[in-house]
Amino acid sequence: MKVLFICSRNKWRSPTAEKIFHKYNGYDVRSAGTEDGARIKVTSGHIGWADLIFVMEKKHLSRLKQKFGSSLNAKTIWNLDIPDDYGYMDEELIELLKARVSEYIEVPE
Repeated sequence: MKVLFICSRNKWRSPTAEKIFHKYNGYDVRSAGTEDGARIKVTSGHIGWADLIFVMEKKHLSRLKQKFGSSLNAKTIWNLDIPDDYGYMDEELIELLKARVSEYIEVPE
């Protein structure tokens, strides 16, 4: 399964998710951001590649819909509702990501 994590600048939340979930068997994981200054900016290639998309906040879903429109129709997108309050690999962020993502896909202990 190809999983894409989206946040604003692709600096803290989505790269943390990419790092912690890439090690799980069966998941090919990438991350990107929605803002112009993002480390890796989300493209139509990312959207086409992904089987499942997780956004960190509702605004990220809105930005994806605005930019990619109908290409999102066949995609499964979940909002994790994780605010931009954490640094890269913050322990609290890791626990929150595992808890929220496990509501949608199987996350090994």
